[in-house]
Amino acid sequence: MKAPLSWLREYAALAADLDGRALAEALVRAGLEVEGVEQAGADVTGPLVVGRVLSVEPEQHSNGKTINWCRVDVGDHNDPADAGQPASRGIVCGAHNFVAGDLVVVALPGAVLPGDFAIAARKTYGHVSDGMICSARELGLADDHDGIIVLDDASLVPGTDVAPTLHLRDEVLDVAVTPDRGYTMSIRGLAREAAQAAGGAFTDPVDRPVPAATDAGYPVRRESADCPLFVAVSVTGIDPSRPSPRWLARRVQLTGMRPISLAVDITNYVMLETGQPLHAYDADAVAGPIVVRQAAAGEKLTTLDDAVRALDPADLVIADDSGPIGLAGVMGGASSELSAATTSVVLEAASFDALTLARTSRRHRLSSEASRRFERGVDPGAAYAAAHRAAALLVELAGGTLVEAETISGAVPPGATQTLDVALPGQILGVELAPGRVVELIETVGASIAVDGTTLTVTAPTWRPDLTDPYDYVEEVGRLVGFDTIPPVVPRAPTGRGLTRAQRTRRAVTAAVVAAGFVEVISFPFVAADDLDRLGLAADDRRRRTSRVLNPLAETTPYLRTSVLPGLFAAVARNVSRGLDDLALFEAGSVFFAPEPRLTAPRPGVETRPSAEVLAQMDDALGDQPRHLGAVLCGDWRVAGWQGPAERAGWTHAAALVDAVGHAVGLDLVRRQAEQAPWHPGRCAAVLLPGSDVAIGYAGELHPQVIAAYGLPPRTAAVELDLTVLVAAAPDGGSVSPISSHPVAKEDVALVVDASVPAAEVEAALRAGAGELLESVQLFDIYTGPQVGQGRKSLAFALRFRATNRTLTDAETAAARDAAVARAGKDTGAVQRTE
Repeated sequence: MKAPLSWLREYAALAADLDGRALAEALVRAGLEVEGVEQAGADVTGPLVVGRVLSVEPEQHSNGKTINWCRVDVGDHNDPADAGQPASRGIVCGAHNFVAGDLVVVALPGAVLPGDFAIAARKTYGHVSDGMICSARELGLADDHDGIIVLDDASLVPGTDVAPTLHLRDEVLDVAVTPDRGYTMSIRGLAREAAQAAGGAFTDPVDRPVPAATDAGYPVRRESADCPLFVAVSVTGIDPSRPSPRWLARRVQLTGMRPISLAVDITNYVMLETGQPLHAYDADAVAGPIVVRQAAAGEKLTTLDDAVRALDPADLVIADDSGPIGLAGVMGGASSELSAATTSVVLEAASFDALTLARTSRRHRLSSEASRRFERGVDPGAAYAAAHRAAALLVELAGGTLVEAETISGAVPPGATQTLDVALPGQILGVELAPGRVVELIETVGASIAVDGTTLTVTAPTWRPDLTDPYDYVEEVGRLVGFDTIPPVVPRAPTGRGLTRAQRTRRAVTAAVVAAGFVEVISFPFVAADDLDRLGLAADDRRRRTSRVLNPLAETTPYLRTSVLPGLFAAVARNVSRGLDDLALFEAGSVFFAPEPRLTAPRPGVETRPSAEVLAQMDDALGDQPRHLGAVLCGDWRVAGWQGPAERAGWTHAAALVDAVGHAVGLDLVRRQAEQAPWHPGRCAAVLLPGSDVAIGYAGELHPQVIAAYGLPPRTAAVELDLTVLVAAAPDGGSVSPISSHPVAKEDVALVVDASVPAAEVEAALRAGAGELLESVQLFDIYTGPQVGQGRKSLAFALRFRATNRTLTDAETAAARDAAVARAGKDTGAVQRTE
């Protein structure tokens, strides 16, 4: 909302020395958002004066253009008289809408017009043009360029400053209106705030209440509860040829609207002043009574922008006997718009349901000055005063006659009533406020108060539909007191208990992944419908249990993710497209599995906090939400250099990442060959907890079809682990194993097993058999060949033993080694290799 300071001063008693920037700072302290203060007319400098045309001599030139050589009286700025002519200046002008004797606007040499256009005496068309006769467009007052400005005030004296007559200069505050403060989309609302912020008196332009209902005027029938009030006032005998006075057109323009015609400018002016949108119908074009109703299926309406709109049954329309003649509160219809022949008008000032109009505006993608105000809430108590304000201007400026008979259909809905303790504002704000001061501040807002001891019963004013809770009044009191005057008190933090076990474990995992050389990314948790197909998921795969978002950020990705990999794939593809080929990215975040069977989540209102039961139902409807850890790597793990050739990133690095994550949480995770989309069936390992047969994730090289579908580099590898399960299985970590000062005992064993036996199973058997003296076990060699036989392989493990309280003897070490080998033989059929 743009508000000229001069217009605000008409209703707010502001100090004479208070400029726009100082007022803007006061409004910001009062809780409004002032985006800037524009100095209107500041781009016009130098002498700009009234001139009287003494003579006009048309001249035809060879280029076919006719110009006027004019002598203009500019008072004290005239050149000395010569050749028997009165003192004046000679000016060449290309416009033709003036005659000798007219008063015009003259920019003298030394003036600068918008666009940094400097005026100087210059020779043109065979004359020295000593100034310029200005049009409204050249001064930034209008967009049209039909001719120069002809002043209609005969009392003006040539040579005097013309800026006040043109209302050229003003300070304009640009206020960002938040949805809960719709009343500030008017001079009335901003003047009220300005008076409160600057400590001045406020004069309300809405000076008359809405009287009792009457149907004496133009017939109106309300058939929808979405219109609680409709005021119709008629004016006849207006002169459609009269132009808008300069002061009115300039104010409309300064607020960001375009002057159109006198009648339309008056309705816009009153809307800007009072906040009540108005619509003027050509009375001769309306057939029968005005009806407010819902649109019928199949109806169409041609709106003022000449667009033919198919109406929805949910649309609220204004109709007559011919059908819809306007979208209520949004835009009027072309069939009843004012024209150059309109002499009688019916003024509409109504109250409409904000939500209904907001939906209509969005449904038709049609936003107007009226709809933006109705969406935020319009004061129904201003309807009657606004209609009569517009009617009075039509009588005064357009020569019309007010029809005494008027129609008032409906009534003003009462404001919401709240009960609060008089001490509540002080308790919440943390300041001492006397009861009388609290009552005074709430009454300043415009609310009415009934006091019963320490209890206040407060009724909100009709222009504040946002005051629906006792704490809304606490906010208003704080705003009026000044939030900047409330002493800041830093709350004392309670004694901390540190991070939870789950938080510590998750942070340990993240630190381990980063230490392994991966970079964390954060992606949106939404996927497209075809992501599940591109991953190659089977029809019964759990990851197909997706939940659709009702109002997604993008219609192309409406589902909550069940895997973090699609987001990582998109990040890799984006980086590769920009020339970054060597990547190791990871993400830790929630995934969402829809419940089986599907549940419908409740949709509670926003008036109060949902109950614990409702919150639980909403959570159940969303399903399981475990946290997953995903990683993707491609390109070179180590680039070529002096240290040797490049090392390609692949499934071995993915497996190493699994080990790093396991060690970070104190678990020796087991890897076992598996087949799982989207990994390559021969290069995929399932990740299991020790002693478990249930996979908590997978690691390996991606399937070539998945790589192609997502545009990833060849041989890209990936990891995805269920971080929630991993964290739950991690050791508590409450006790720390002591570091032994005794030497380690080293034993290496080579075990021959069938080629189909995973090395991880052999390693697990060695750990189980070696007992508590085993410190670590590491696979360091795999051999296949004639020495171990067809279909067999040799696995070489390094076993390290250590005791915490003594140096192990050779016998103890041998016994632990033999026990480990025996357990491996029992569990996997391993035979110790002797050669």
